[in-house]
Amino acid sequence: MTGMGTNIEAGRPVRLAVLSFAHYHANFWSEAFGDDPRVEFVGIWDDDAERGRAAAARFGRAFLPDLDAALARVDAVAIASETAAHLPLIRRAARVGRHILCEKPLATTLEDADAIAVEVAAAGICFAQSFPKRLDPINHELKSIVQSGALGRIMLVRIRHGHSHGTEADFTGGWWTDRARSGGGTLIDEGVHGADFLRWLFGDPCAVQATLSSTACGLAVEDTAVATFTWPDGMIGELATGWLMRAARHSVELYGTEGVALLGGVDLASRPNAAKPYLDVWSAGTGEWTGSPTVPGFVSGKFHHQSALAFVGHLLGERALPSGLAEGRGALAMILAAYEAARSGRTVTIAA
Repeated sequence: MTGMGTNIEAGRPVRLAVLSFAHYHANFWSEAFGDDPRVEFVGIWDDDAERGRAAAARFGRAFLPDLDAALARVDAVAIASETAAHLPLIRRAARVGRHILCEKPLATTLEDADAIAVEVAAAGICFAQSFPKRLDPINHELKSIVQSGALGRIMLVRIRHGHSHGTEADFTGGWWTDRARSGGGTLIDEGVHGADFLRWLFGDPCAVQATLSSTACGLAVEDTAVATFTWPDGMIGELATGWLMRAARHSVELYGTEGVALLGGVDLASRPNAAKPYLDVWSAGTGEWTGSPTVPGFVSGKFHHQSALAFVGHLLGERALPSGLAEGRGALAMILAAYEAARSGRTVTIAA
């Protein structure tokens, strides 16, 4: 089977390079590519040569110091750079026709996101945005429950997504806390996962209010954030995120007129603390809770690997793309509107 417009010949592996190890998820992607017989993992490029050489040695791949030479050897690239570097790297790769998997968030601004869209359209390449929550079996089970109507009309959703890396000097001293390179703090770093999850379940919200705090870690960006989104049908969605979430049980709460669903084990704070069953559903009809036997992919392992595997599968024509430019831009628009709401102290309409 040939790729979906990818011009990759049937029967040969996808030649691929990882661009930058600035984001830790490059490690998971490299594990996936290295173990996948569908992939010829050519090597690793990084603008930080020391970091790139260390990663190349760790994964037994070539370090590719020249970006143009690296691009000439591959069909596709996986970009895990600082967020602000996404656009220039995408531009370089797109202009020589290389397919792209990009780490979240898509960009630091909607202007950069739209510039990325222009480059991708002009090149006619495949662009995958990494949103691995869309690939976790437990989340698909939850979505099926929502779509079945078993919860009735859902009026309130609460997503809590965070970790405790705010206690670690390697993290707080890294690029994540430099607004120019990251675009912000925990809201864009972790919150973008929750924003995409909300869009995936319920579509686009219409407005947002938000509050940020940077007092706990004393950083130049927020370490704690709450954004409250509103949907056209009146549903409210609360997205809470932080870098000092040391422990938690439930990560997702859905409250409907006919039922309630609670899900845990799907973020770093809850993964070691959530108890089976990870997904509990209460029915107004029975007045009882029912637990699902499904274990989240985030608990069982290989969670972030799924974005890499799905990208390869799409290039080879084996599956549809789980998330691309529209999904990346949509989640980013939610987050940037929340930042504007926090700055202005008012309700902000979310840009289409």
